[in-house]
Formats: sequence, C-alpha cells, structure tokens
Amino acid sequence: MDKHDAQLLDLMQTDSRRGLEAMAAEAGLSVASVQRRLRSLRDRGMITKEVAVIDPKKIGVHMTFVVMVELERERQDQIDAFTRCIQTEPMVQQCYYVTGEADFCLICTAIDMEDFEALTKRLFFNNSNVRRFRTSVVMGRKKIGLELPIPTADLNDP
Repeated sequence: MDKHDAQLLDLMQTDSRRGLEAMAAEAGLSVASVQRRLRSLRDRGMITKEVAVIDPKKIGVHMTFVVMVELERERQDQIDAFTRCIQTEPMVQQCYYVTGEADFCLICTAIDMEDFEALTKRLFFNNSNVRRFRTSVVMGRKKIGLELPIPTADLNDP
C-alpha cells in the first residue's frame, strides 16, 4: 500500500458515494488509476464492504443498548455457537469477543423496551450457555462511525 492507496481508503471511508472523478482530482490520479487501485483494495480485502449509514430514529428504531455477556462455558465450540447465533440477529449491530469479566460486548438496537426484551429472550434466556448479561441503555449517540485512521508514516512514495 502506498500513499495514494491510503488516500483512497480515507476518501472511501468518509464518503463512498464520492465519484471517481472527484476522488481522482483529490488524490492527484487519473480516473483509470483510481478504478484500478480501488479494485485492488477490494480484491486484497482492505475494503470489505460499502454500506449506507441510516439514522435509526428516522426508521423508528429509538433505542440502543450495550450488553456485556458472560458465558457459562468458554470452550471454542460454545464461543463459535454463540457467535453464529449473534451473526444471524439483525438487532445486534456489533459484537466483540473481549477479555475481562464478560466474554462478549454487543451493541444492539430496538424499537422500544418490549422489542429489546424479546431480543434478550431469544439470545440470552433461551441459551443455556449464557451465565449472565448486563445491559446499559444508551442515553445519546455522541459519535457513530467505523472510520479508521490510515497510517501513512511508513508508506513508500510510488
């Protein structure tokens, strides 16, 4: 990865709808070079997905929760089973396997408390391997994003 790749990654993660011509102008590259580089970044798995960020309140999803989950048994097959279960649940926005008192940290959304209660029954109460879970209700969204700082210090000039 060189400085132009890093610049394109930065441009893509701040606004992936930006046109090729605009990216080419900002990066000082030709449109063909931008196309070729973006294809390579996707092929190498550096760009894994391009999505729209939706305002949850505009679609009636008014609540967000941080849930710390502790498993009864922490065998690899149990971790994998819990992970598979979480991956199929659309109300779980993010899932992290963590160290400390909990085994997983989940970021979940819900329309209301009844919706969240139904989620807890599906994911936790009906799962004999969940020892306990602790929930914090998000009071306000202060920063949302998955942008990463792109390191440029060690990159070679093309």
